[in-house]
Amino acid sequence: MTIRRTVLAAGAVAALTAGTLATVTLPATAAATGCSVTYTVQSQWSGGFAADVAVTNLGSAVTSWSLAFDFPSTDQKVNQGWSATWTQSGARVTAASMSWNGSLGTGASTSIGFTGAWSGTNPKPATFSLNGVECTGSVVTPTSGPTSVPPSTLPATTPPVTPPPSGPAPELEVSGNKIVTADGRAYRLLGVSRSSGEFACVQGKGLWDAGPVDQASVDAMKTWNIHAVRIPLNEECWLGVNGEPSGAEYQQGVKDYVDLLVANGINVILDLHWTWGAYTTGPDWHCTDEHATCQKPVPDARYAPQFWTSVANTFKGNDAVVFDLFNEPYPEIASEWNKTPGWQCLRDGGTCTGIAYEVAGMQDLVDAVRATGATNMLMVSGLEWTNDLREWLAYLPDDPLHNIAASWHAYSFNACVTEACWDSQIAPVAAQVPVVLGEFGQDTCTFEYMQRLVDWADAHGLGYLAWTWNPWGCTGGAVLIKDWAGTPEPGVGEGFKAHLLTQTPYL
Repeated sequence: MTIRRTVLAAGAVAALTAGTLATVTLPATAAATGCSVTYTVQSQWSGGFAADVAVTNLGSAVTSWSLAFDFPSTDQKVNQGWSATWTQSGARVTAASMSWNGSLGTGASTSIGFTGAWSGTNPKPATFSLNGVECTGSVVTPTSGPTSVPPSTLPATTPPVTPPPSGPAPELEVSGNKIVTADGRAYRLLGVSRSSGEFACVQGKGLWDAGPVDQASVDAMKTWNIHAVRIPLNEECWLGVNGEPSGAEYQQGVKDYVDLLVANGINVILDLHWTWGAYTTGPDWHCTDEHATCQKPVPDARYAPQFWTSVANTFKGNDAVVFDLFNEPYPEIASEWNKTPGWQCLRDGGTCTGIAYEVAGMQDLVDAVRATGATNMLMVSGLEWTNDLREWLAYLPDDPLHNIAASWHAYSFNACVTEACWDSQIAPVAAQVPVVLGEFGQDTCTFEYMQRLVDWADAHGLGYLAWTWNPWGCTGGAVLIKDWAGTPEPGVGEGFKAHLLTQTPYL
């Protein structure tokens, strides 16, 4: 994702916001009890919505809880929930605590939520009850023992909500058209791109643009059920050619962050994003600076093979790390949109039409990685900023390990933005090799296009990583969070978080 993209359309989904506060009593023995509950519809679209329910314990500690409420309309339904076991019978909805959030001390809070469906109107529930006791709006001292949870309010089934990652991330490889773990289980890379490693070092902003890369920041990602993080990199900073930090300091900073993510169960995709090479062909917005200060159409032969040799030597033996060989190629523009020389340039490199510097093709970069002995899974891009994969199979570079996935990017302003296009252009590739949606987003701060895209990807077994996990303020789309604590941006962030929480990386 770069600022080269032009916004082609703007729009917004109507949002319902009114949050409501209610209180419910908690069972206790000879102790003051009570809690507050805030039910908030975070976003709403045609036929669907996402809601958060925040619970704060005002009384003595509890070790488990079961929250119940009735939808006012018979057309309101819970589709998928998170952070609780959700069930619905008629209008009655029940959310039971999970093993990791059942204990609530005095003053402690927990947040649960769900995506739902509606028709006609979407009114808020009028009352709540906890463990069978109706909300009273006050703290009370019981005169008898705790109220038992009626069997009728206990959940009967568990929806497919994946707990936060625990343990180290799995080692991955390609098997047929699937990514699999070491024990042969099919696996999807589901998560986010975390920008700044590609630009901060050449813009005087350090390595991570003042953003944290500590345990707390990783814990924030885990609350979204993130299992993969894509990290864009700058080849000149990595090699010590340009930028600050540069060379060994930059490399160590990247390695430390990768090691932390992998130790927390999160796979990492390392992406070569900004590269050397003056490019003077095409419109003014193209990158004319020879240094790695912006995005070039193809990697350069001067530094890119050195970059991947060094990166591969650093991370070989850690197959939880994936190598995305080049971010978003667009060499066909230099040949006046002639795709044939564009595909040839991308794979074979050398002297390419309209490009002044010598190009390192995808074959050169595959060879550079494999020459080190690294067995890491590779991702190889297509044309049109890797939105076009139509000739990808025909121009697949040779890998002796046959361990390559296709890298696909799909924003709402790209050419291929409909289910019909995905069916005709992407599905045939996904039938032969794994396809990873390494970047996607839309040019508004809503979630309609992204919802369609992730639904299609889920149905076809594709992994996906949204752009971007950076609190830059969502004014034109492609920003997921409001702060480094992981507070989702309304619409886009809320929608993607809600969706991730219903997914498992295992197929």
